[in-house]
Amino acid sequence: MKDPVIASEGLVVRLGGVDVLKGLTLSVFEGDFIGIVGPNGGGKTTLLRCILGLVRPSAGSIRVFGRLPGASPGRIGYVPQRLFFDRDFPLDVAGLVLMGRLSRKHLLERYTKADRLKVDEALELTGLSAIRHRAVGALSGGELQRALIARALVGDPELLLLDEPTASVDPDMKTSIYDLLEQLLGRMTIMLVSHDIGAISRRVTRVACLNCTLDMHEEGSSLPRGSLDDLYHYPVDAICHHKPDPSDRAGD
Repeated sequence: MKDPVIASEGLVVRLGGVDVLKGLTLSVFEGDFIGIVGPNGGGKTTLLRCILGLVRPSAGSIRVFGRLPGASPGRIGYVPQRLFFDRDFPLDVAGLVLMGRLSRKHLLERYTKADRLKVDEALELTGLSAIRHRAVGALSGGELQRALIARALVGDPELLLLDEPTASVDPDMKTSIYDLLEQLLGRMTIMLVSHDIGAISRRVTRVACLNCTLDMHEEGSSLPRGSLDDLYHYPVDAICHHKPDPSDRAGD
């Protein structure tokens, strides 16, 4: 078996004197599509930030591509939960996506023709080619999320981290984004944070239930209703997840 893309052992992250993550042991392998579910404040975003090297562990260990977090930025694409920016800033969609090539650049190195061709590919993949010159400030919520995904993909990442990519978008756009992620299966390893338990369960290979501690459910297993109720502290429907199959999408 290949070495894991992400490996943590007894990971603890303490913020403001509170253990946000408690003793997480996790292995993520090449080609995995992992959905991370859990309540607000359960540590989902903190885990992604720890993988990125933006938050340091308080105890335990974590390695990404066999190295310390933050040591392989060009191999990771990240889609944040929110993008705070001045909507009047003169930046178009293509310009935003092009910024995703910065992780592969040396200081003051200029963009090349190859960089711009990568932008064309990312815009085509995410269905944004027709609005490449539209101002970022004029985008809808769903269009902005697709642009952020394109920005993450333009660097040819081996690992894609997404923090609530379907938050604040309409149902049709949610389905569109999930369909896009399915297209990426086999091309990269994906970790997706989401509250859409039912939606992601039909697409991911594994589900990680995170509320400071981690409970991993493998392919084909059920998420017991009792454990979900305990996770969210209110009743939640049980689900079963499995590898994506095109026939499953009928009636989506």
